[in-house]
Amino acid sequence: MFQIYKKNDKDLDSFSKNKKRKQIITVSVIGIILIVGTITIFRTFAFYEEKSEFDVLNGRIPSHWYDLNLLSIKVEGQLVETIPNRAPYKVNVECSNGRADWDYVSWSLNLTELKENTKCTIEFTKTLSDAEYKTYLISNKVTRRNTYRGKDITAYYNDGSLYEMISNGTFDDIYVGDYIIANGVTWLIADIDNYLNSGDQNLSRHHATIIPAKPLMNTPMNATHTTEGGYIGSKMVKETLASLVTSEGIIGKTFGSHILEYRNILTNQIKNDSTNQSGGIFSGASNNWTWFTRMCDLMSEVNIYGTTVWSTSGHDTGIDNRQYAIFQLKPEFINSYGTERFHY
Repeated sequence: MFQIYKKNDKDLDSFSKNKKRKQIITVSVIGIILIVGTITIFRTFAFYEEKSEFDVLNGRIPSHWYDLNLLSIKVEGQLVETIPNRAPYKVNVECSNGRADWDYVSWSLNLTELKENTKCTIEFTKTLSDAEYKTYLISNKVTRRNTYRGKDITAYYNDGSLYEMISNGTFDDIYVGDYIIANGVTWLIADIDNYLNSGDQNLSRHHATIIPAKPLMNTPMNATHTTEGGYIGSKMVKETLASLVTSEGIIGKTFGSHILEYRNILTNQIKNDSTNQSGGIFSGASNNWTWFTRMCDLMSEVNIYGTTVWSTSGHDTGIDNRQYAIFQLKPEFINSYGTERFHY
């Protein structure tokens, strides 16, 4: 059951919902949470190779341990020459004349208190308990969410393995900043599992939040300068965003049945004489909200900048209360992509 999560367009929910506001908001629809997956095997640490029986020729070993040349690697009881690719293995390390442990996040061996002629055996087995498997998934995801890579993963999109690499929560060969080129648009992996356990109806499915690298269009929130009905009552939501996820819309055409429905709390009312955060430039602020089932929304200011700027009140933020990882790791993407600059 593959689906996609669409989260926000490239407009700040700062759609301050001001009545006097006359600006056109750049729409860059985001969030397509791609959901799917199969456990993988991502080679992030291929290093140890044996010479004779256990001589290490190549290895990510601190230079001051150059005398460490006795290492045994076993996978499911079979002696092998290299560390296996990242996979749901339980790793046991035993060393004579020293100590070492396995780092699941970096998928590497931590060497401590080792002495000359230390002998270590590393055993990889798939006998993980439910708790150990959960630990593996979390460490795997942490690595990918906190690493910007920027790799073209269109091939995974084309053969369908992209969805398989997401649903089990392993996110195998997927990192923040990786991109897909489809239907003339470059789509970026903006974050991973960032909406997990959110909503009044718990979102428990693994997902990736996807945004277009550049705004998809420039279009007004409403045909006339009104904020009646708040964000959810705007033409942007009722017509523009809704059209993007249909079978003929750019998001619908690109990700189809992989678009994930999620619950978002959105503004549905504006009080025209309320004080907002514009410093007196505008009047009016959102003063009510409710839960809605969504497939696509504009990004909030917090999603982009990590803080509020013009948002009228806390009602404008809802579940979009944290910055996407891509903007934390590559802040220049907030206002540009490649040589092109833009604003919201």
